[in-house]
Amino acid sequence: MTLDLLVADRVYCANPADFNDPLDTKPCVKPDLPVADLENVLRVLIERRTSSEMRAAANSIKYRGPKTVEHIDRHSRRQAEIVLSEISYHATNPDYSKPAPEPQIDLLGHAIEREILRIYEKGVLSLAERFDCPLMWSHYGNQHNGICIGYKIPADAKPNIFKVKYGGSREIEASKIMCMLDDAPGAQVEVDSAVLLRKAYDWKYEKEWRFIGSRGLMDSPFELAEITFGSRCLDSVKFTLLKALESRLADVSFYEIREKYGTFKLKRYRLNVDELSASYPRNNQAILACFDD
Repeated sequence: MTLDLLVADRVYCANPADFNDPLDTKPCVKPDLPVADLENVLRVLIERRTSSEMRAAANSIKYRGPKTVEHIDRHSRRQAEIVLSEISYHATNPDYSKPAPEPQIDLLGHAIEREILRIYEKGVLSLAERFDCPLMWSHYGNQHNGICIGYKIPADAKPNIFKVKYGGSREIEASKIMCMLDDAPGAQVEVDSAVLLRKAYDWKYEKEWRFIGSRGLMDSPFELAEITFGSRCLDSVKFTLLKALESRLADVSFYEIREKYGTFKLKRYRLNVDELSASYPRNNQAILACFDD
């Protein structure tokens, strides 16, 4: 997979729901609005999501025209009303210890939270500032057998790259979401940050940045600049990558990571490309032939 990405000059933006940290990209909505406003926020989110899903389905089967649009709009409104009616009904459950309207406010907050996560169809490519972290080599570098890819960031890719913030609260106010729906300046950025760019403080050592794009494979928006091989990476893997990127050797630098003697630190050194090329590819039969006489 990695070799294919490098040779094809592509990257993969993952679905945030698949991240290994269950707290990552899981914001909690703080319902800081009265019931009527919370209902309106939820109504708009459901209508927009349902409409988007139905329009995509209609386009795939080439359904168009005013009747189709009218049906989609009507169904979207109906879906929102069903959810709101169910919340109003469940809020009257006598088992709730809180007085009205708190149960309804809580239920609306959780429903908005679910809808916010459903409308985020963006993919995330996780990047990092560090290439010499032993823990990251163990977790993400196949226990030091893998590689670390370094990129240069062109100017047109920078607007889609954001620095991850560590610690703090996972809460996002419903009032911020309402501002986002009203297209208030800066509101979208605030919500995006709360949903996609917050992690637990314990991850701070990674110094992560995230590229936000479409989910799945895409042409790389970056310039491949360097490859660093892990301390346990096989020479055959190094040679294979050198040959695969032979036409780009002038643009790509190659390194290998080694332990810093007597410490728990790692240090990077230039890979001796000439020595590696002289040793590979091997031909054992040719070597044995030298002794035939």
